[in-house]
Amino acid sequence: MGLLSAGTPLDWDDTRVLADHVRKHGITQFLNLYQRIKTRRGDSFLWGDEIEYIVCSLDHPNRNAKLSLRQEEILAVLDKAAGANAELPKPVRADLELDQPEAAAMSSAAETIPFERNPAQPPPPSASASSAKPAASLVADDDDIPTFHPEYGRYMLESTPGRPYGVSLRQLIRVEANMRKRRQIARFHLRPDEIPITLTSFPRLGVTDGPFTEPEFEANGNASRSLFLPDQLINTHPRFPTLTANIRKRRGAKVAINMPIFVDKNTPQPFIDPSIPWDRNLFPKEDAEAKNGAAKENHIYMDAMGFGMGCCCLQVTFQACSIEEARSIYDALVPVGPLMLALTAASPAYRGYLADVDCRWNVISAAVDDRTPAERGLASLPTAEERAQYEAAHGGGGGGGCRMRMRKSRYDSVDSYLGKSTDPAFRQEYNDNPLEVDEEIKARLMRPLSEGGGGLDASLASHLAHLFIRDPLVIFSERIDQDDESSTDHFENIQSTNWQTMRFKPPPPDGTIGWRVEFRSMEVQVTDFENAAFSIFIVLLTRAIQSFGLNFYMPISKVDVNMQRAHVRDAIHTRKFFFRRQVFRGRSRHSTATASPKEGPSDGLAPGSSSSPADLDEGGASGSALPVDDEIAEYTIDELMNGKKSSNSNTKKRKGSTAGLEGGAAEDDDDDEQDDEEDDDDSFPGLLVLVTNYVDSLNVDLSTRAEIGRYLDLLSARANGSLITTATWIRDYVRSHPEYKFDSVVSQGINYDMILELDKIERGEVEAPTFLPGLYAKRRRDAEARSQVGKS
Repeated sequence: MGLLSAGTPLDWDDTRVLADHVRKHGITQFLNLYQRIKTRRGDSFLWGDEIEYIVCSLDHPNRNAKLSLRQEEILAVLDKAAGANAELPKPVRADLELDQPEAAAMSSAAETIPFERNPAQPPPPSASASSAKPAASLVADDDDIPTFHPEYGRYMLESTPGRPYGVSLRQLIRVEANMRKRRQIARFHLRPDEIPITLTSFPRLGVTDGPFTEPEFEANGNASRSLFLPDQLINTHPRFPTLTANIRKRRGAKVAINMPIFVDKNTPQPFIDPSIPWDRNLFPKEDAEAKNGAAKENHIYMDAMGFGMGCCCLQVTFQACSIEEARSIYDALVPVGPLMLALTAASPAYRGYLADVDCRWNVISAAVDDRTPAERGLASLPTAEERAQYEAAHGGGGGGGCRMRMRKSRYDSVDSYLGKSTDPAFRQEYNDNPLEVDEEIKARLMRPLSEGGGGLDASLASHLAHLFIRDPLVIFSERIDQDDESSTDHFENIQSTNWQTMRFKPPPPDGTIGWRVEFRSMEVQVTDFENAAFSIFIVLLTRAIQSFGLNFYMPISKVDVNMQRAHVRDAIHTRKFFFRRQVFRGRSRHSTATASPKEGPSDGLAPGSSSSPADLDEGGASGSALPVDDEIAEYTIDELMNGKKSSNSNTKKRKGSTAGLEGGAAEDDDDDEQDDEEDDDDSFPGLLVLVTNYVDSLNVDLSTRAEIGRYLDLLSARANGSLITTATWIRDYVRSHPEYKFDSVVSQGINYDMILELDKIERGEVEAPTFLPGLYAKRRRDAEARSQVGKS
């Protein structure tokens, strides 16, 4: 969420003149921190999740599901209830970070202090005593009280576990119960007409044919100047309206989000949205943008940050044992991000229309795209003389967008791997995208320590120098000058407003937690069962990667291609995705696959640790390496998850939770023959098969193994089409609703009925056999019954 610092945020004119100041001191702060913690080792592998909810207010007489803008009041009640319960795990930072799990989820489970409201959080309105429900509802079986936090939209809540999870299978099978407990707590402290729903995008956010918030406000705010969204929808902390306004001011126009319309049999062609107030003149410059080309024909047009940052997601953060393991996990999960985006697709409707996409990512990317026309390639970059004149006229400072072209929004897919030349799996050719960097910052990061530099390797230096091409968007006047030895606020200012599919995070200055990696691409799912399943899979995949020494490197340009393919309607069945063909690391594949898993999860396996320097050429890659384009092939999601069978391979597709991998990682006997066969075909073992093989290598009781199998079975069924995605369910529900006119419109009544139906599905009151496993509803009802017995 960036830094929710107390203070006075500067407007854009004052912020831009401090851009170089923030960049310079941000790098100084990182280097000071890095020198203290670069050799940190031995942290336990811990992880946490973040789930975001939409709070819906149900207007039953008018059949309208609206967004409840009571975030501050709800959080005040939750905080009051939590404060009445013993003690909570100590937060490890005072700031909250947008679109990423709380660092509190990485706190030490052993340290506790009495709960207090975060001092960086704006004071909530006072809540009456009658609005606070019994605090006993917050007490879990293990006294692990979860935490709730604000998000960008005032209708959103963010929840994280009260303490981090470990990686044992017995801990993993408790994740769903923890998620369900958080939902129950939130629901318990809402009004009777409100429900917390885990829906990625609210289908009628920004409609103009009726109210979509409770209370209702007019879209006339000065921060966003949106035709559709009122500023009252934005979190009231000063950072958020300032962030919204400064993105618009830096860009030189409102953001322009255009998602292709889903063309049904009665959709007008061409589609020119009649709901846009084309002739509004409240803000003459901004209001004219839609008719001057910002709104595209045959697209759903949106014009404010809230359309993107008002989406909900599921994210997972890992604490690694060292910087080496963190870099290894980061790189390995980069190619997995688009696959999980496609598998979790859950957002096919925007501003009251069905879209011809299934995912949110491009919406958010456009919603915070602060690049100027020159940076986007729509205008010429200024000459050196013009740049000097601009700086002189605007007070200097290096901000304002005149330095270089930028291919992507600051919210987009990862641009480079962090691999080192000493890793036998990594090749510089994998970083095949042009990478814009601040050359001065990169040179400083790479200079030897003896010359006043940071001594960083090229990959890590390039990563940071790429992040720091961006301007800071919000600066608080009280935080301009900082102690660079003890603070990292300037570093986090830039770091936390680069929103990529992965985030590489150094430990905080207080040293309470270690190196972390965030996995950020997934869409939030309707049920806690699904959210637990996807989270558990990612955790187990990281363990399989480390234990088996798996290599997922592929050209990063193909990861970008996969990200766009993931957005396509029903992409998991209609598109193929690039992925590495051979995922085992040559000789190291057998030494890690047959030994490490039997000893349990490896917390300290460094990338390439089983290969000696003699195996490497001068570039750190295997001397027999193929051209990078020959290392990859295109696969369906089913093939990537469940495996692709070949006549030249023993690879078998996964069939339920008992499937394993025959040949490949688990067997040593015919390794040379197997390697030769894999060179000749594009078979693939399947990520679920690899995870299943890892789980089967552990000593675990049958009950726990069966529970893990249920979660993996969900992913397998989604991948092979036995169960549909949330996005497909939503589109099918709308199109089968008796009020639907096959004109792409999601009406007020349709949306109301759908929200109620999704809530019933989550609570197990109705079956959803095309969407969820057959036993889900019964298991959900049984879990609810057990929790009620516990309360009595």
